[in-house]
Formats: sequence, C-alpha cells, structure tokens
Amino acid sequence: MIKGSDRRQADHPVDKLFLDRWSPRAMSGEEIPGHELMVLFEAARWAPSSFNNQPWRILHAGRTSEHWPLFFGLLTESNKVWASKAAALLLFISKTTFDYNGKPAKTHSFDTGAAWENLALQGTLKGYVVHGMQGFDYERAKVDLRIPEGFQVEAMIAIGQPGQKESLPQTLQERETPNQRRKLEETICEGPFAF
Repeated sequence: MIKGSDRRQADHPVDKLFLDRWSPRAMSGEEIPGHELMVLFEAARWAPSSFNNQPWRILHAGRTSEHWPLFFGLLTESNKVWASKAAALLLFISKTTFDYNGKPAKTHSFDTGAAWENLALQGTLKGYVVHGMQGFDYERAKVDLRIPEGFQVEAMIAIGQPGQKESLPQTLQERETPNQRRKLEETICEGPFAF
C-alpha cells in the first residue's frame, strides 16, 4: 500500500502518521481477525467527548457474517464496486442527547468524528485500508438496522487488507493515490470570519 508520506509534504512538522493516513479503495478480500478489529474499536473508545458522553456507537458486519448483505446492500452502486472486497463494514451513529440529563448534546457529531479519526489512525498504524464514506442510504440504514430515535446516522466505513489498485475499475485506479490538502491560510483565520 502506498504511504501518504511518500507523496505528501507537510508545511509544518507533524507526525508522519497524519500524512500516511489516506483513503484507498483497493482491498484484497481477505478477512481481518475479530481481535484485530477490536483493536480499532478500542482506539475509537478513547476519543474525547463533551462531558465524557461518548455519543458514538458502531454497528458492524464482517464479510462472512450473516449481517454482511444487510450492510452491503445499503451502499451506493459506485461504492459496492470496490467495497465488495472489504473485510468489514462499519456504521457510525451518534446519540443526540447527554446520558446524564437527556438534554441535547450539540457536539455529538463532532465527538463521533473524533472516535472515527482514532479508529482511522489505528487502522493506518496496523496497515489496513480504512475508508469512510457517505455513499449509502441513510434512511434505510436507520430502518434496516433498527436504529432508535435519538440517534443520528453519521457515516459508513469499509476496512480491509490492502489490495492491488489494478483490481479496481480504471476510473478508480486513477484516483488511488493520497490526495493533497489546501493551504492552512485557506482554512484558519485569527479573529472573525475573513475567508
């Protein structure tokens, strides 16, 4: 698998891990043992959250699981093309209220994003492909996976062993490379909004 740090250059001295993490699509179709997935889930567990509410929940299905067709069937056709070789599909959801008082938790999505990032970085350290996506049916996910009121569907994740980019359709092969980021001055601003 291509290392992002082989193709990306940071403007400031960050750890190589941040450059190495990217979202490939080429996967081999090999399984990832359950105990290895638990390592990724454990990393997500330690994400920060407002009032330690930990609003994230992760529903998952391994490719040999009876639940695989249900999760796989939620994907858009364009994502099915490459995610068919994933070892597992995950659905991140977030609880929209605080456990301790039932009031709205305005940062539930933000906090769940931190858990996703922890999982993605741990997957990168383990040498796995970890690819987040919004290309799935959010409404069907809520119904088919019996997600109760008070939870918001956030994103799906495909995780797998690295595969050969040649296994992808030509259009995806051309995109199978770490992408760049805009310059910091286009993202940060001291003081009021001035972009």
